[in-house]
Amino acid sequence: MTTGADALVESMLAHGIDTLFALPGAQIDHLFASLHDRSDRMRTIVARHEQGAGYMAFGAARSTGKPSAYAVVPGPGWLNSASSLLTAYGCYAPVMSIAGQIPSASIGRDFGELHEVPDQLGLAAGLTKRAERIDSAESASVKFAEAYSSMLSGTPRPVYLEMPPDIMGAPSNGALTPPLARPESDLPPDDDIERAARTLLAADEPLIFVGGGAQGSSRAVRRIAGFLQAPVGALRAGRGVIDERSYLSQPWPSMHEAWANSSVVLAIGTRLDFPLRMWGFDENQQFIWIDADPDRPHRITEPAIALVGEASAVASRLADALEQSGAGRDSRRRELEGRKATAVAELDQRMAPQMAWLRAIRSALPDDGIFVDEVTQVGYASWMWFPTYAPRTYVSSGYQGNLGYGFPTAIGVKIANPDRPVIAISGDGGFQYGAGELATAVKHDVSLVVVVFNDGWFGNVRRIQRERYGGRIHGSDLVNPDYRMLAKSYGIFSERVAAAEDLEGAIARAFAAGGPALIEVPVGEMPSPWPTVVRSRNR
Repeated sequence: MTTGADALVESMLAHGIDTLFALPGAQIDHLFASLHDRSDRMRTIVARHEQGAGYMAFGAARSTGKPSAYAVVPGPGWLNSASSLLTAYGCYAPVMSIAGQIPSASIGRDFGELHEVPDQLGLAAGLTKRAERIDSAESASVKFAEAYSSMLSGTPRPVYLEMPPDIMGAPSNGALTPPLARPESDLPPDDDIERAARTLLAADEPLIFVGGGAQGSSRAVRRIAGFLQAPVGALRAGRGVIDERSYLSQPWPSMHEAWANSSVVLAIGTRLDFPLRMWGFDENQQFIWIDADPDRPHRITEPAIALVGEASAVASRLADALEQSGAGRDSRRRELEGRKATAVAELDQRMAPQMAWLRAIRSALPDDGIFVDEVTQVGYASWMWFPTYAPRTYVSSGYQGNLGYGFPTAIGVKIANPDRPVIAISGDGGFQYGAGELATAVKHDVSLVVVVFNDGWFGNVRRIQRERYGGRIHGSDLVNPDYRMLAKSYGIFSERVAAAEDLEGAIARAFAAGGPALIEVPVGEMPSPWPTVVRSRNR
């Protein structure tokens, strides 16, 4: 190592980060020189927009559970990526945001330096778990190691490092700080685990809800659910924690129906916000919460028992306690299969077009394939029903619901999972946010399929304007290119299909073609998903 930038890149490599999503620019020229010299060990994926670089890092982290990183210039460059950081923060994704800075001597002096922004470090602190400035070449490695450790300790969340160009180019002493040992996560007392087990065993019909924090807890969740014969539900982030071919996995309408009769709810790695805020609760319901975030169980209601700690370890201990109590409950297979069939039939009746498109995508996507949703009518339906068979094979932006995140996120997903098929969906409104990343997919030969549902509107906005504002439709109609021709101009495989029964074959042909592919689907207005997603109390 000879410079601060060298120390930064070597630190990434020492911590197992061998892919950096980035955009070059003046304040990080030293960084790109260092990346060039290490291109045999560090792969640089150059996006066409800083937002795209950040979302790619998010997709890589979200689909693997492993840290990912992106690097951009300061000021407008880093601010362009802020939506991806917000998404990573809300989804507990371990993303490292690396930004340049203006020269050290100018920071905070309002000289009007290129890309200067007031208190960039302070802005980053509000979006990350830890925000630091590397203010000497000698400190680059240790500050990276500290940020990396913080990112993964306790509740995973993104972190931020900034480095002025003069520090990037300054001589380094070559010392490399090895990865730091992370503190062991505290686990709840045995008495609390046993009390939770007794409470669940005493309940007539316990329910289990899982979220993104349970993605590493699949085996333990299966054990708990199987022992209790308890239905398991998920909205968005928790999909795939339990194989949805199991009768224990229940669609959203089924969980809503069961909520009214359940006295005990086990929440694992989830905010449980939709049921608590929309469905309501009363003093007759008890909540048992497993979460690494000590604050999350207390945000909406006070749980009967809060089991704070890494979800997989805590859920495993709870499963042990249940199994040590004796024999599990009799199978409810026939009953729960009937509930599932009724719930799916309701979804078919309420959202027939969306369900048809989702069935076609599921049929075309291999069991281990990864699905990336979007803020679109088909995406909303997928929150409640998209058969997902394994953890981390359904990627969403969680409660941020940020339009346009999907396609660049899917590029990051595919780069981090090169041997797994990846399908992203998008509406025409959202796709235009990141359509320039088609160039990134071509440049780096990223083999994924994006299905663009094109209705010519911001469909959700248009519906709300018509239904709630007296039909005052304004600003929600769109002008679109010919998406098939746009893809072809990049040399990308593309097709246009107008019927759900034709989509499966088109996806199969796209996968067979190799490389990136786009399928445009012209659609009309679809039934509103919101009466099904956002339900009121049913008792």
